[in-house]
Amino acid sequence: MPDQPLLVFGPRSSEYDFGPAHPLTPRRFGPGIDLLRTLGAEPGLAPEPAPDSELLWSHTQAYLEVVKRFSTDVSGRAEAEAGIGPGGDNPSFADMHDAAAAVAGGSIRAMEAILQGDVEHAFHPGGGLHHAMRDRASGFCIYDDPALAIARARREAKRVLYVDLDVHHGDGVEAIHAADPGVLTVSFHESGRYLFPGTGFADDVGEGPAAGTVVNVPLPPDTGDGAWLAAVTSLVPELAAEFHPDVVVSQHGADSHLWDPLAHLRNTVTAMGAAARLVHDLAHEHAGGRWLATGGGGYDVYRVVPRSWSLVWLAAAHREVPAGTPEAWRARWDGEARRYGQAPLPATFDDPPTATEPSTERTIERTVDAVRSKVLPLLRAAVARS
Repeated sequence: MPDQPLLVFGPRSSEYDFGPAHPLTPRRFGPGIDLLRTLGAEPGLAPEPAPDSELLWSHTQAYLEVVKRFSTDVSGRAEAEAGIGPGGDNPSFADMHDAAAAVAGGSIRAMEAILQGDVEHAFHPGGGLHHAMRDRASGFCIYDDPALAIARARREAKRVLYVDLDVHHGDGVEAIHAADPGVLTVSFHESGRYLFPGTGFADDVGEGPAAGTVVNVPLPPDTGDGAWLAAVTSLVPELAAEFHPDVVVSQHGADSHLWDPLAHLRNTVTAMGAAARLVHDLAHEHAGGRWLATGGGGYDVYRVVPRSWSLVWLAAAHREVPAGTPEAWRARWDGEARRYGQAPLPATFDDPPTATEPSTERTIERTVDAVRSKVLPLLRAAVARS
């Protein structure tokens, strides 16, 4: 089995493109993949479109037809439908179906490589489109590749722990698998009271036989990196120990960062990297090392996203974090970063810590305690039934 994690990236990765003014830009792949390559990472799996028969594991046929219809509407004048169209988060673009299906295909094929024992760990930076629902697009997401990767593992009766570290609630993955007690979805996100998609509150724990396999930890604005990481590290190991997963899937959105323009958690890449190492360690402790990580959101595409991706890859590669980012990499991307107001590029992979107000810290601790006390008894019961 290869020592290095499988890196999922290829020519189709940049085709998922809502246009030059959209926050989720394929420009992130230039500096992001380049920095990964300076660390010794090389793409080993190029995403190709998943067939409809696989997309239907998590989406409806009617929705696929809507996406295909918009894929040929190059005028962009069609009336919005199923979350796609003008004036929203998901404007149509030519060949949108194939581009989105390729993101899905990358995560599905990576999961297959893990299940077949070809690799222990895989990282799909362009994946993590966690808002897409069964029958509609949402939040820059057309097809839900993490949900589809989970569905692939469930076809072999593998129990899946899904950890979502994006600043936005992982609502699509949760909704698609909410009724399945063999999938535990855990989302740490800025509270829906302040941020899209307006869901994922602490009392949302699932229903019926799957009650306890939905876990949400909403965090207040200005959480800071220490409080964010403390919430993750205090709860996820307990949940994993109760659930006994066979596979771990994670989403490592970099949009919780202090510099991200779309949110307010004031996180750091240092905390993100520590959380990635925690997820890695839990995969080894409980799931035989089987771990698929995805990239998710992140809109400071020069200063933050490349370093966040690198820290996930370094965790998966069992490598220590280098002292500094390569000078040649900074020089190569500095001009472009300046044009987009995201300069200078940081000279280190880590960030200085961000402070948390004591009152905010107490609020977070109470939230985590409330989630723990409500979820754990339900989760134990769900595991016993499954």
